[in-house]
Amino acid sequence: MVSETKPVLEARDLYLAFGAIKALTSVSMTIHQDEILAVIGPNGAGKSSLLNCLCGFYKPSSGQILFNGEDLRALPSYKRAALGMARTFQGIQTYQNMTVRENILSGLHTRTRTGLFDGFLYWPRVRSENREFAAHAEEIIEFLELEELRHVRVGDLGYGLRKRVDLGRALALKPKVLIMDEPMAGMNSEEKGDLVRFILDIKEANHTPIILVEHDMEVVMDISDRVMVMDWGTPIADGPPEQIRNDPRIIAAYLGDAS
Repeated sequence: MVSETKPVLEARDLYLAFGAIKALTSVSMTIHQDEILAVIGPNGAGKSSLLNCLCGFYKPSSGQILFNGEDLRALPSYKRAALGMARTFQGIQTYQNMTVRENILSGLHTRTRTGLFDGFLYWPRVRSENREFAAHAEEIIEFLELEELRHVRVGDLGYGLRKRVDLGRALALKPKVLIMDEPMAGMNSEEKGDLVRFILDIKEANHTPIILVEHDMEVVMDISDRVMVMDWGTPIADGPPEQIRNDPRIIAAYLGDAS
């Protein structure tokens, strides 16, 4: 069912090329409040290019990107993050020599209201802001079940836990949309199960829309509200998981014969 509400994030007719290589051709997509949108397709389909355009790492040659109705074309990536667009990456981007708590606190920098001079003099407003940030970091640590690891150096953690810390840092932005690029990559089944649970909890607790690029089709079909399929830089299908699961073109190209 297509939501009748205004999209939180919308892309209109995005075109992106690298020389003679067309990465995206007339790509349009929407995501609404309280929705998990999975973007699937083979390697080279344009999935990561789409995410990079949404977040501001790539600038499309043409087209529009609207975030709560605001045109983002002129905004750099850090300003999009400040608006509430959070992203996790396929590779782990944590600070390995910092603790779990310090990594999560680093995600709060876009919400800092005080400046260097305030911090040097340690005004009351700085102390108040620090208490606010510390409390929010603790909420995230508890939410992601990292209490016993808050003071552990991230580089000493296993792969799945480091990915969880990376998610925690994204949550520190209090995202209005969460973009996740292959979050299950490299995880074992237990780690995947934990992350799936946290993703569903984020949606349920905060009604946060989530864009998920993922190759694990079992995860995609289990947790997505809608699936967009891309091939050669163009969307070729968009609909609820059951519709995508039963589309002969998608079965032949990506999902295989389940019989």
